[in-house]
Amino acid sequence: MAEAAGRESSVKTGDLIMTTEIKPGVSFNETMKGGFALGETDPKKGEEKGDAAGTKLAIHCDIDIADSYAFIADPQHYAAMHGHVDFPPLGMNIPAPTGLFNLFSPGDNPRHKQMIYELGFEHDGQEYYVAGKKEVRDDPGFDMWDDITTCFARLHEGTDKSGPVVGAGVIYIKKEQLLNLIPTIRATNTNSKQESLKVLADFGKFFMGSIWETHSKI
Repeated sequence: MAEAAGRESSVKTGDLIMTTEIKPGVSFNETMKGGFALGETDPKKGEEKGDAAGTKLAIHCDIDIADSYAFIADPQHYAAMHGHVDFPPLGMNIPAPTGLFNLFSPGDNPRHKQMIYELGFEHDGQEYYVAGKKEVRDDPGFDMWDDITTCFARLHEGTDKSGPVVGAGVIYIKKEQLLNLIPTIRATNTNSKQESLKVLADFGKFFMGSIWETHSKI
């Protein structure tokens, strides 16, 4: 858990000093991997082709929620993300310096929520953008684990998901990997262990509460 000595940062612009309050945040790491194929636009078909050919896409995500309480209060729940991408047809350990993470935003159906994972990277002078989505639904039966471990992904040319789709597949975080994710969850910009524990507890309540809110409607 990261603790900060101070809670304000100062930036000097000319003769003016601007002070910005630093808020407690949360960061964590998540990796997902699965069958993926170029030339496909449908994730399930891309997964089948990728698995048959032994071609996997892996995204390694570093998620940094700068202000945990603002993130929880915002109905869209957006945060910055970066990481790296492994995809043998393009390369391994490709830096992905920009990205977007979204936790439990409303979907098109009010009974569904989404978890969004997006990373931008470059290969041989071409910009690419991976756009992945987990769909948290209140389908009949208790399928919570499938919902939060399955990510339907598409690869776009360009710097965002408006570009043409050049590949697709389904990537997963295994259930046992979720246990390995827990130690990576860290409180940031806190002044004490007690504050760090409270920030993590409040974030955990939000995360589990959102899952329960969706699946308890079955």
